[in-house]
Amino acid sequence: MTLRVWGYLDEYAAERADILDAVDTVFGSGRLVLAGSVRSFEEEFAAWNGARHCVGVDNGTNAVKLGLEALGVGPGDEVITVSNTAAPTVVAIVGTGATPVFVDVREDYLMDVSQVEAAITPRTRCLLPVHLYGQCVDMAPLEELAARHGLAVLEDCAQAHGARHHDRAAGTMGTAAAFSFYPTKVLGAYGDGGAVLTSDQEVDRRLRRLRYYGMEERYYVTELPAHNSRLDEVQAEILRRKLRRLDAYVMARREIARRYAEGLGDTELVLPETAPGNEHVHYVYVVRHPRRDEIIEALRERDIELNISYPWPIHTMTGFAHLGYREGSLPVTERLAREIFSLPMYPSLAPEAQDRGVEALREVLKSLS
Repeated sequence: MTLRVWGYLDEYAAERADILDAVDTVFGSGRLVLAGSVRSFEEEFAAWNGARHCVGVDNGTNAVKLGLEALGVGPGDEVITVSNTAAPTVVAIVGTGATPVFVDVREDYLMDVSQVEAAITPRTRCLLPVHLYGQCVDMAPLEELAARHGLAVLEDCAQAHGARHHDRAAGTMGTAAAFSFYPTKVLGAYGDGGAVLTSDQEVDRRLRRLRYYGMEERYYVTELPAHNSRLDEVQAEILRRKLRRLDAYVMARREIARRYAEGLGDTELVLPETAPGNEHVHYVYVVRHPRRDEIIEALRERDIELNISYPWPIHTMTGFAHLGYREGSLPVTERLAREIFSLPMYPSLAPEAQDRGVEALREVLKSLS
């Protein structure tokens, strides 16, 4: 049987009755759009994270886009972020009409906050740290910079549900925070979904208008541009059920990470490290090796399919050539992208399947030496 980097069928088998009950609950409610399940999930997810407000939206990309727009970002503005992220982070920035400005990262893949101040210009409107792979950016100096320069901070928490930084929850350290509930995420739906957290009441009100045609009252538009970006009732009810198990999902991921560290700690792989002050949730388990492509191909021949998150830094993609970056602009980002790959990581990954992957990887590494 093929061992893949992610799968949900075992989890679905274990949770099937609850998931189908969630669907039946919505279908039997008589309300299918922005009704009780969305409202309840928003309240529960905000409370779980320790934020005042949560606004459910249709996907993580629009969570970033609407979050930026609610913070006043638009054409002519600049948003400082990183290039080693999923493309939707930057697609959303461009979608507002703003220009992304990239800084490099540290060896742990997180934004090098020491480079941010030099990137600030009179056009900078927002700082957008990406809490990558399951742990948080060093937020205190970023918050200080934002306060000193009068900038908003939007956290990209698509990969960090449940992560903490110096005992503060991911998503509660900026002006607002964008989450994705794509099925692979630490808290994943059975389809698309997203949300924005904030403790700012006016940002919350703007988000609710922006996701619903710019309306506060039905049929009456108060501002543009706006969107139809509502979280689906069925996905919201499923997320409510899964939120009750989120702590258990995180514990399972940490145990899988522990087993990887135990099984691969004496190899030539560079294993992930948890940055000081962080509580890692291991959305993906990313390792590094200079002969990455050979390793992936050899494992594929053993029926083990891995992934690279992400093989191309954003600034090297032709779709973003208009930003004017050249190869060599972000040397750490570019070097890491040539070496990284992800091992299987999901809560229902069986120990025997993980052991099979570790043993095969050790064999391949030995054959390269």
